[in-house]
Amino acid sequence: MRLKTVLIIACAVFVLVLNGAASAKLTATANHDHIKIDFFYHGSSVSVRGVSDPGSDLIIKIASADGHQALRQKGKVAGLLWMNVGELKFEHVPSMYSLHCSKKITDILDPGEMEKYAIGYEAMDKKATIQPVANDSEKTKWFNEFVKFKEDSKLYSETTGDILLTANGQEQDYYVLTPWPYQAMPGDYTVTVYAVRDKKVVEKAESRVFVEQVGLVKSFATMAKNSSVLYGTISIVVALVAGFGVGLIFRKGGGAH
Repeated sequence: MRLKTVLIIACAVFVLVLNGAASAKLTATANHDHIKIDFFYHGSSVSVRGVSDPGSDLIIKIASADGHQALRQKGKVAGLLWMNVGELKFEHVPSMYSLHCSKKITDILDPGEMEKYAIGYEAMDKKATIQPVANDSEKTKWFNEFVKFKEDSKLYSETTGDILLTANGQEQDYYVLTPWPYQAMPGDYTVTVYAVRDKKVVEKAESRVFVEQVGLVKSFATMAKNSSVLYGTISIVVALVAGFGVGLIFRKGGGAH
């Protein structure tokens, strides 16, 4: 019995040692986990840092939860005028998506892994649904246009080689700094760091970023949602007061020439 007990304990220790050796030492920390939107807010920046096993390639994804997006579809009416001719509805897409890779994503990650973890635009295209579209080709066309629109709005981005990797003994330190667009909506955002070896994700770590409106910005946003009439009245009064103030400035300055 004693011998049997010793063997069981030895096997358990051996398994624990193997698991410890195989496990990546991956951590993730965002410097700004709480971004406040006030009247002086014009965007921010977020850095992500941590440690990983030496030699691991890294992918850092910052994204909101998947949801609903809509775009106006433009077309020529009577062959002359460009006008809104419909609306495209996108489902299962994030409002913000930022991807950072230590190397070109197709060189370090298998397509199946990209799809599994929703990494990269191609994987997002497969996951998303768009209505109305006639076929997969048309869907891909409009998804690409959607991505271009989001990139122009600074809400989508894919970059390569901007993750700083530094050897530190038995660990590898990493760091990336990314601008946080002022267009990003209030809400919860997830920072996910993937450690990659042999084109497979071997471990991941997460951190959170919370964006919220504060002060008068929050009060006005709540008013616009719950008391639209009052909000509209205040907006008109503010516009009139601002116009009156500008008129006074021009009068004191001698008027326009």
